[in-house]
Amino acid sequence: MLEVEGRSGARWALVSVALGVFCIQLDSFALNLALPHIKDELDVSTGQLQWAVSAYLLSCGTLMLGAGRMSDLFGRRRLLIAGLALFGLASLWCALAPSLPVLVAARVVQGAGGALIMPAGLALLTNVFPPAVRGRATGWALGIGGLATACGPFVGGALTQMVSWRAVFWLNVPLGVVAAICARRAQESRDTTVSGRVDWPGLATGTTTIAALALFIDRGPVWGWTSPADLGALCLVALALAAFVRIELRTADPLIAPALFRNGAFVALTAAGAVANAATVVFLFVVPLSLQEGQQLTPLMAGVAFVAPAAAMAAAGPFAGRVTSVRAVPVMATSLGAGGVVLLGGTFVSALPLYLAAVTASGAALGVGNALTLTATQGVIRPERAGEASGLTKTVITVAAGLGVVAAGPAADPGSTAATGDILPLAAAGAGCLAACLLLALWMWIRRCPSARRPQEEVPSATDSVVR
Repeated sequence: MLEVEGRSGARWALVSVALGVFCIQLDSFALNLALPHIKDELDVSTGQLQWAVSAYLLSCGTLMLGAGRMSDLFGRRRLLIAGLALFGLASLWCALAPSLPVLVAARVVQGAGGALIMPAGLALLTNVFPPAVRGRATGWALGIGGLATACGPFVGGALTQMVSWRAVFWLNVPLGVVAAICARRAQESRDTTVSGRVDWPGLATGTTTIAALALFIDRGPVWGWTSPADLGALCLVALALAAFVRIELRTADPLIAPALFRNGAFVALTAAGAVANAATVVFLFVVPLSLQEGQQLTPLMAGVAFVAPAAAMAAAGPFAGRVTSVRAVPVMATSLGAGGVVLLGGTFVSALPLYLAAVTASGAALGVGNALTLTATQGVIRPERAGEASGLTKTVITVAAGLGVVAAGPAADPGSTAATGDILPLAAAGAGCLAACLLLALWMWIRRCPSARRPQEEVPSATDSVVR
């Protein structure tokens, strides 16, 4: 395990963040199997039920940008505890919801809790662990939390069948309490290099930009991409983004420092991570469906078969945590390239053993890419602005996840002609991974040309001492 000298609260921080990530992942994957039962008990249509999912994603994705920087200013441990409390209380509210509107409102609050947990938790680990092991600590937290990816469908199915769909939410309550107690024993940290003033105009315009963009992506398939409502959301994105950029360039204490966008490694890893996350969403939607419809497995057997790729994805966290910041971009390019090749190859495989081997390899590659996005981006920025960086990274990959849902939607819709395990979404995901791999390779080649180098945000040399 990790050895931390003089930082007794660091392990408590690790346990707290791991439990927080576990709750978020478990809630996402366990809830999928409970949705049909929620639909029947609350007597709502499929379109109405979608708001129970969309409300969480919109709330979580919208608030992460500001939550990351707020944790830097007001205390990472404090905001992590606040996020865990919000998530746990909202889960209790969801479990007691008598109607869909109440459930949707509770999911909005739950999304706000999730938006605080991830960036604040990652930033806390970056600051309470010494440079030599902080990448490994983050990797372990993501790996432990990622176990929910593998067990979530089984837990959700078992609780829904034997107890009620409400038990899926009840389970988050004790886990959240334990995580909050652990967080209280962790060491507090904040950015002491700035005045502490909040960039309220930047927060307002940045949040509006993300909210409008998330709404445009989420509601596009429902409203129509060229409908007045969706085009209005897109116009709002453009106006709010222009205002946000103008504000950030002029303020003394910006919500997102412009220097962060000059950090080539951070930008490259975040952009590649967005592709990896979108591909992962497609993977998680389409593969279980193809096991049932294409391979003719029962839901139970499909769940058993999916354990292998899900476990491979979860195991990638600790591996990614051992990758140094210097090697992060090459490893990310390799994982995306390997994942893209295997995803494309898997679309041409019909035999079940070969198909399972292909999707398991894909799960491992995508898992490395996703974990590296969160571990390596923390290794190439200044620790005092870790919350800001993690909030931006999580915002980008959450928006990308919405694109993945849109891409996978036709294959996952039982009433669509593209259902029953269509390979096109997987092929598109594989092609996207290969394209991202090529762009990263091009970026690395350009970086080697002295004339192409540009000033970047200063990165502490200690980040390169991460244990290999």
